[in-house]
Amino acid sequence: MKIKSEKINPTKKKTALLCTFVYEKSKSVLGLNEVDSKLGGLLKASLKETDGKAGTLNIIHTHGKVPAQRILLAGLGEKKKVNYDLVRIVTGKIAQKARDLGISEYSIFIPTDFELDIIPLIKTIVEGSELALYSFDKYKKEKNKKSPDLSILIEHSGNIEDVIKKTQKVCQGVIFARDIANLPPNDCPPQQLARFAKSLASQYKLKCTVMSKNEIRQKGCGGITAVGGGSKNEPKLIILEYNGKRGEKPVVVVGKAVTFDTGGISIKPSEKMDEMKFDKCGGCTVFGVMKTVSALKLPVNVVGIIPAVENMPGGEAYRPGDIIKLYNEKTAEILNTDAEGRLILADALAYGKKNYSPKCIVDFATLTGACIVALGANVAGIIGNDGKLISKIKQAAENTSEQVWQLPIDDDYMEMIKSDVADIKNTGGGRGAGTITGAAFLAHSVDKIPWVHFDIAGTAWTQQGTKEKSYNPKGATGYGVRLLIEFLSNS
Repeated sequence: MKIKSEKINPTKKKTALLCTFVYEKSKSVLGLNEVDSKLGGLLKASLKETDGKAGTLNIIHTHGKVPAQRILLAGLGEKKKVNYDLVRIVTGKIAQKARDLGISEYSIFIPTDFELDIIPLIKTIVEGSELALYSFDKYKKEKNKKSPDLSILIEHSGNIEDVIKKTQKVCQGVIFARDIANLPPNDCPPQQLARFAKSLASQYKLKCTVMSKNEIRQKGCGGITAVGGGSKNEPKLIILEYNGKRGEKPVVVVGKAVTFDTGGISIKPSEKMDEMKFDKCGGCTVFGVMKTVSALKLPVNVVGIIPAVENMPGGEAYRPGDIIKLYNEKTAEILNTDAEGRLILADALAYGKKNYSPKCIVDFATLTGACIVALGANVAGIIGNDGKLISKIKQAAENTSEQVWQLPIDDDYMEMIKSDVADIKNTGGGRGAGTITGAAFLAHSVDKIPWVHFDIAGTAWTQQGTKEKSYNPKGATGYGVRLLIEFLSNS
């Protein structure tokens, strides 16, 4: 969709749909008093007891009394409870309504007395509008309706157009991540992810390295080799490098990409196994981040590492009881082949640490169902070893409304993954602290490098318990792209 800003009196704006906001139990419409006067008080008279509640939309026809054909009043709820994420949700609903009406363009008016800061307000309006119109219709004969264009009517002297353009680039990164994550496993094995990486590198002049199964084995990445061994679709280790600031240590971003997870020999129940196409969402977040930092030309250095495998049972599959050697040269006892994500991440994290000497490492993974049990489907668990880095991540999460909750990690949790027959084991044993013991396994690969692990098992796609948000339509959410770009932009 095309989005632009305009400095124009709403009484003179010719548009199919002129939108503004209403607070709950309000007696007036924000900023459209002059329009209402030309309509003979129709807007004020139309306000009902239900109008103004968060997410309600009320359309009034103007019958040619002003250039706008229709007025849409969008409810924001109680004035004291209005925040940026609510605006993001409501503007997403407006965009969806405009699309459903079949119109080619619409306008949102921002009154001068709106009580949120203008720059983040514009960003949330763009995000809500752009992301709410996303639909994954690649495999449908009938495609969804074309997205309408948006004009944001605002009186402001700042460079609003620059904010709009930058925010749209971030949204395109989120959409890129969603598009890949939503692909079915038959169309997105590890080699397809490698093709996406090469295409992205060609478009943005990134350095791209794709390691084959033999190269992965020769490098000593025993975790990736073991997990990918049971599938005819061979594993890949994908590395994308963006250099935006000469002479500075990079941020390494690692993403788990299990293109389909059966659980391996420790096979999963059949119910909801179709959702295991989303076990690649951590890697998809890395794709979205690398696309966005490149499009924005951020003055940072970022290395994206994606271990890509398909976890299948088979004659060459790894087994419970196996002992494997990881890239960090530690041995791991396999107790459960469905605890595979930590094995491939351990190799990727250690590879990033050794070969890029990063200033910090961040990883994203749909790692544990235990995280959903602990935090539900709307909050990602984060675990790390550096207070300053965690604080910056938390601030970025607050700014983007991508919720996180910090979980602890200490020597007691590290003890839980010690093995009697190897250095470590790939499950903690029992049902307790599953998310933390998964992270404890990863901690062996980062040592003292500042590191934050995101467990996005609940937030990576919409599922049972997911809070309905217009800008997160059904399917992959692209969680983490906006958050990490916010972090990198302020690093």
